Amino acid sequence: MNIEGLRYARAVSQTKSFSAAARAYGVTQPALSNGIARLEEELGLKLFDRSPRGVRPTAHGARILPLVERALAALDSVSAEAKRLADPAPASVRVGVSPLIGPELVARAFDAARALGPPRALVLREADKDDLRAGLVSGDLDVVLVPAVEPMPRFQHRIIHREPIVVVDPSSAVADTPLELESAVDASHILVPDTCGLTAFTTALFHDEDLPLRRYPGQASNYRVLEEWAGLGLGAALLPLSKVSRPHASCRPLVRSGRPVEIRYEAVWSRDTPLSADLDRFASLLTAGPSAPPIPDGPDGPVSQ
Repeated sequence: MNIEGLRYARAVSQTKSFSAAARAYGVTQPALSNGIARLEEELGLKLFDRSPRGVRPTAHGARILPLVERALAALDSVSAEAKRLADPAPASVRVGVSPLIGPELVARAFDAARALGPPRALVLREADKDDLRAGLVSGDLDVVLVPAVEPMPRFQHRIIHREPIVVVDPSSAVADTPLELESAVDASHILVPDTCGLTAFTTALFHDEDLPLRRYPGQASNYRVLEEWAGLGLGAALLPLSKVSRPHASCRPLVRSGRPVEIRYEAVWSRDTPLSADLDRFASLLTAGPSAPPIPDGPDGPVSQ
């Protein structure tokens, strides 16, 4: 059985898209589709159904795909352990961070690195999400801390932190009280370039609820400008609470059906790195940090919503 076919199937299951899975693996969509077709022929089962709304596992696929995930995890563990035994453990952990990652989480990362056995130094690099992904693929980075806004099926993931989203909107008649997402559709929203994940988060938030997102025709260059422009009344701004630089009478918690809207952050690392076990421990320590709220577990560990 071709291992790449199994990996392609896992990627499609995670991304719910043949094209997104192909991009994640750096192959053409026909190559990925052919790999999955060969796997389905070997199994004698169809794994996925395609529709205008996306890709979903078939009834047989829903039974087989969890087994594929476990089989690949075991293979990755073999590779990671072999590399760990062959190569001496490095003295440092190279960590890429998104500009959305706040200083409190970075401080927890330093504490987590020191708590590893043996303790490790932390080498930080801040960059946009595409550069961080490239650093993981090339091996220039060991782990990245990013908003959980897009699938990265070639890697291990662990949700490590979450924080509430607030709306800065001087045109709002009521200050400080929660704002329902459905009520936010009336505002024109200022966005930043889709390089850090905030715009992807905002777009997905409205899309998932089948709500229209009205965009301000201009574009802010960074979070500070986003906040300043919202304060000037050019439009509304959705920001993680930690990115609000000063108190605003117009800053309101964003809620969905009465529950706070939160952005989640995850640690992402290669499945077969020699540091795999250490990075799993590193992510666990970040998750258990003093400022990290409890995160519900799914069947395979912490999950993002």
